Amino acid sequence: MADSFQEPDPAAEKALREKEAAEQAALPYKWRQTIGDVDISVPVPKGTRAKDLVVEIKKLKLKVGLKGQEPIIDGELPKAIQPDESTWTLEDLSSVEIHLEKVNKMEWWAHVVTSAPKIDVTKIQPENSKLSDLDGETRGMVEKMMYDQRQKEMGLPTSDEQKKLEAFEKFKKMHPEMDFSNVKMS
Repeated sequence: MADSFQEPDPAAEKALREKEAAEQAALPYKWRQTIGDVDISVPVPKGTRAKDLVVEIKKLKLKVGLKGQEPIIDGELPKAIQPDESTWTLEDLSSVEIHLEKVNKMEWWAHVVTSAPKIDVTKIQPENSKLSDLDGETRGMVEKMMYDQRQKEMGLPTSDEQKKLEAFEKFKKMHPEMDFSNVKMS
């Protein structure tokens, strides 16, 4: 049986990218994201003041618009945010800048609100990050993975394999009467 995975047709892939770009360009706002947050820029008429705006940032909902008019953005967020850590400002009396802090800082969003067209998150090229940017637990996990990878490349035991060997050696010392000559470690 032939392998079911096929490389995407370059022409079809290009057409999808162009369709996605056109859909995003048609939105009444611009947005970008990192793995941990989303930034949205919403143009408003020049001379708009903060008191003329309606901005609601909730855990799973975002609403932005001018008082007395249809909202520019009004919808459910695809994932939860931290409202207390999220902010908005009016820049140059012409755009509302919104910063949303994601609850799950380990996933990309396909859109700002669920009613908007999606982007293909598998095509996102994340910025390189430094180990020092990571929280302690994640940093420890990444450092362990890097150490284990280097050990494997040199034909040496990984950190987990080293722990097993150390436990086995301790057990052998505690039980010298036992024969361990046929033990195979995997």
